[in-house]
Amino acid sequence: MISLTPGKLWGMRRMADDKGLFKMTAVDQRPPIKGPIAKHHGTSEAPWEEVARFKTLLVETLQDASTAMLLDPHYAIPMGLDRFSPTKGLIVTLEDSLFTETEGGRLSAEIDDWSVGKIKRMGGDAVKVLAWYRPDASPEVNQAQQDFTKRIGEACAKHDIPFLFELLVYPLAADAHQTKDYIEMEGKKADDVLKSVEEFAKPDYGVDVFKLESPVNANDADGSDAVQAIFDEMGRLAGRPWVMLSAGANKDAFRKVLEHAYKAGASGYLAGRAIWLDAFQHYPDWAAIEADLRGASCDYMDDLNTLTDANAHNWAKHPVFGPDGARFQPVDASFRHTYSEA
Repeated sequence: MISLTPGKLWGMRRMADDKGLFKMTAVDQRPPIKGPIAKHHGTSEAPWEEVARFKTLLVETLQDASTAMLLDPHYAIPMGLDRFSPTKGLIVTLEDSLFTETEGGRLSAEIDDWSVGKIKRMGGDAVKVLAWYRPDASPEVNQAQQDFTKRIGEACAKHDIPFLFELLVYPLAADAHQTKDYIEMEGKKADDVLKSVEEFAKPDYGVDVFKLESPVNANDADGSDAVQAIFDEMGRLAGRPWVMLSAGANKDAFRKVLEHAYKAGASGYLAGRAIWLDAFQHYPDWAAIEADLRGASCDYMDDLNTLTDANAHNWAKHPVFGPDGARFQPVDASFRHTYSEA
């Protein structure tokens, strides 16, 4: 059974609605936005103002339908934070989008000059970290990824802020379908996803919420009992509140993924490209982008939120918190002790 300290409990509540459901929008993507913009301009690096402008527009148009938004320190926070409603939960990403590719697998790192403590001090409600992970990567790489995650988890415990942890499988050097893009891996194996979740569900990592990819390719989420059994197992292994990421899936495919996830106990979503990628295709026509965001993207979020309201599970009622659910108990000495040390 998991107990939450006051800061973690408050941050979790800030990310969810009053029914304990997460309807969260990701604006922290960097390569999927920077790449197309740089290509349009014929430059090696996308103009900072253009990337930040798009992210700010996402904040302005999508926050009303969101319970929380995930922003990055490079672009979304510098230009978009003053447009961000204080009534919404603020999640800040800590991992650098530039990872190290080795023969044995990928290595993650924090953004330079950012830390869990800095996110807490700026008023963040949660810290999000993505770790690329393959159970069959080299032992050295897997150990490094595990140590990286433990370090973040320990810092989140020290600063009393929720740790929202994202896992993504990826192609190893010997695999087909090589890509460094932030997209769902073609030919991914459900066992790789499930074993990854099983590893990081261990208490050593201090994960409070999992942000998980579909254990099967999104287009294979067909409503069948066989696929549902895989989602059910993922939810069982997570052993704590969890939400689904979209990983570049299209709107229809991601909705079907959510149907499976909610049957398996998920508490909502934290999605980006499924919501706003179609609108981004209009770049550099800013008027068309904004019209599509305020139209089709918001309509899609309304549909996802209706689905979530009907089928998702209140995070605070997750069995891991015991029969009384997640709540602050000021008379509990363990809460007072933990909070005083944070």
